[in-house]
Amino acid sequence: MYQDIFTQIGLSHNEAIVYEYLIKNGESSAGQIIKKTPLKRGVVYNILADLGKKDLISERKKQKVAYFSPNHPEKLRQNLKDEDNRLHKAKNTLEANLASIISDFNLVSGKPGIRYYEGLNGIKKVLNDTLYNNQGKKLLTFSDVAGYAAYLKQWNINYYAPKRKELGIYEKVIIPDNKKALDYMKDYKASELTDIIFIDHNLYPFSTEINIYDNKVSFVTFSDRGHIGAIIENKEIAQTLTSIFNFCWKLGKKYTKDSQPEWMKSQWRDE
Repeated sequence: MYQDIFTQIGLSHNEAIVYEYLIKNGESSAGQIIKKTPLKRGVVYNILADLGKKDLISERKKQKVAYFSPNHPEKLRQNLKDEDNRLHKAKNTLEANLASIISDFNLVSGKPGIRYYEGLNGIKKVLNDTLYNNQGKKLLTFSDVAGYAAYLKQWNINYYAPKRKELGIYEKVIIPDNKKALDYMKDYKASELTDIIFIDHNLYPFSTEINIYDNKVSFVTFSDRGHIGAIIENKEIAQTLTSIFNFCWKLGKKYTKDSQPEWMKSQWRDE
């Protein structure tokens, strides 16, 4: 009657059989449970021990015989809450280590790891990878700041930028100098960990954010037609994009210094 309910909330099939028997029959010895259920002796004793660990049953001795009785069914709710907490912790542990696991898999398989995401929540996952799976604590970025300002302004201000600052992740970023980008970056929350080059948005427009870090390259596109993101983990691809970025950065430093906004000129660091 209750076995399906018990298994749905995390008990094994055999645990559900024994627990239901005790709920319906009250205090019983292991021998009585063995006689009245289809389970073998060794299985019953193991199940009783497991139910005891979950605080679903209690044990007492009477004339050297152990008797087992069910604890109040409210314990099921607490047990389910504990299981939810365990799963939440397990999920966080997996998320924190999945990139490393994928990296090892890609190394063995010889294939670039490609992960694809859709929607703003998907884009947030891509950008979070630059924070939590960035062992080098460095970002090289071609940034569509105007897209940020249009779709993720508060998320960036209240979460991403402060978190990058907290984690000590340094960023070099090349940004088209449209008005939205200039206004947004003037009071950027992680400016002390950020070096910027603004480029002419009429000559060099782009609406995709590219982040290069460790052996990965991520792409994020903001568009009225949809939001997509992707992470490619491949050493050769990352090295190639790093070289392209460094080439652009070197030329940008040389030829765009005079065209930077006044508030930026004082922040430029010589390299």
